[in-house]
Amino acid sequence: MAQLQTELNPAQRPKKKTVLTRFFGQWDLQLMVIPALLLIFVFSYIPMYGVITAFQDYNIFKGITGSPFVGWKHFERFFNDPNFTRVMRNTLVISGLKLAVGFPAPILLALLLNEVRNRFFKRIVQTVSYLPHFLSWVIVSGLAISILSTENGSLNMLLQSLNLIDEPLSWLSMPEYFWTILVTTGVWKEIGFGSIVYLAAIAGVDPSLYEAASMDGASRFKQIFLVTLPSIMPVVVIFFILAVGNLLSAGFEDILLLGKDPILRNVSDVLDTYVYRMGIESQRFSYATAVGLFKAIISVGLLTLANLFARRSGNSLW
Repeated sequence: MAQLQTELNPAQRPKKKTVLTRFFGQWDLQLMVIPALLLIFVFSYIPMYGVITAFQDYNIFKGITGSPFVGWKHFERFFNDPNFTRVMRNTLVISGLKLAVGFPAPILLALLLNEVRNRFFKRIVQTVSYLPHFLSWVIVSGLAISILSTENGSLNMLLQSLNLIDEPLSWLSMPEYFWTILVTTGVWKEIGFGSIVYLAAIAGVDPSLYEAASMDGASRFKQIFLVTLPSIMPVVVIFFILAVGNLLSAGFEDILLLGKDPILRNVSDVLDTYVYRMGIESQRFSYATAVGLFKAIISVGLLTLANLFARRSGNSLW
């Protein structure tokens, strides 16, 4: 009994290592992290100093220190801008469509690929679906424009051969089709690469769970809902939180390249393209910075709310 008390005596237990002790104990690993930290600090944190211009009438000749302070002037101007409603509507609708279609698409592809038993066919599908991710939006938009072209565009030729249309349609000049084209090209470009994480999560599922479900009479289809999806749900929730945080990031390059026609501006102008036009084309630097800061603050709020709701399910970022 005395020996047991001695073993359980807190004074006899080894002291916990302090943060500094653990840090210097792994100095070689910490040294490897320093370049990445410097990169983030230089290119992500130092530029935050420029946010001050959102509260100034910034003049490139006077600089940040010499430009006059105007408070909330640019924010008020943005909220009262006639384009505010249109820009916010387009941003939320396009982001919502991308979230509704683009988020579950990689999950569905991963589930389907997981059921493929022919390894050669599976690798072919994976390779073909991954490749578009590595193409720039310049190339992807060029392909889309070529397919939808009124001159020898494959889509118009196909529809004409099926007698569905009498003459070629200018798809990229028709506002009612722009959102569909934008979301479709985005899903095609990212669905394969997005499925990699989910395939990795599925590969980590305990095989005994499938065996137990099979012994209980569950078919392969039922096993997807009873075993696979619940097992990868933590990964799905985390990516959903990040997607909600990016809800105001409807896109930039894809919209800028596919929505070049001025007739599409009513359905293609989003926060990012609006900031580009105000900041780069119109050189209203302070106003563009204010709009960008507004977007960043709302995005952080959405991320926090999404994480708060996800925490109830036991899966959250923090």
